[in-house]
Amino acid sequence: MSRKRPVVVHPPSPGGGRRVTVDAETLGLAQGPRDVEEFLRRAGLEDVDAQTSDLIEWRGDGPDVWPE
Repeated sequence: MSRKRPVVVHPPSPGGGRRVTVDAETLGLAQGPRDVEEFLRRAGLEDVDAQTSDLIEWRGDGPDVWPE
């Protein structure tokens, strides 16, 4: 059984985007859900739906909130 890795999408930053971390390692600054999914794919977490996955902890705001 594989261990789930804690994925956190941090609150929107004033400069734009949301930081994405896995096991406290920053994967990148996402501009939308597709970026989150791509970062997770590169980290070895395939087929994660950013909109519905319970693997992701959304801080500040949910998956529908992105800075302009």
